[in-house]
Amino acid sequence: MSSEAYSLFLPDAAATEALGARLAACLPARAVVYLEGDLGAGKSTLARALLRALGVAGRIRSPTYTLVERYPVPGGEAAHLDLYRLGDAAELDFLALDELADAARLWLVEWPERGAGHLPPADLVLGLRLEGEGRQARLEPRSALGRQWLAAFREGGPGG
Repeated sequence: MSSEAYSLFLPDAAATEALGARLAACLPARAVVYLEGDLGAGKSTLARALLRALGVAGRIRSPTYTLVERYPVPGGEAAHLDLYRLGDAAELDFLALDELADAARLWLVEWPERGAGHLPPADLVLGLRLEGEGRQARLEPRSALGRQWLAAFREGGPGG
């Protein structure tokens, strides 16, 4: 466990959505976030909240079957990947991720371990786990950019 990691308790879905909004408020120019946790831990809820806070209007679709959903956001695109149903990491070669790498301001990757070796490295790993009626969130920076983002996040208000 990294000494740089930061944990917080999310008592309900509204707190998870607030976490997404706070992350969006201090989002760097480009970032890769790995979302980790069991089924039902809140990864998709958090991803939708972050995308909504970045200004994505309309329906935010789950990429469970499409693997990748792309959204225009200020400064580029956001990509939400859900690799749960991926049979083999090599399947990612057919998703034009090279093109996405040039356009994406933000990558949100659920089940990143299933795409190992075919994804950009994480700036921030955000783990969620069920705890009672709520969720425990753990934010761990994995790059200098991730450390800067987490520092900005922690200075950003309630719960920080």
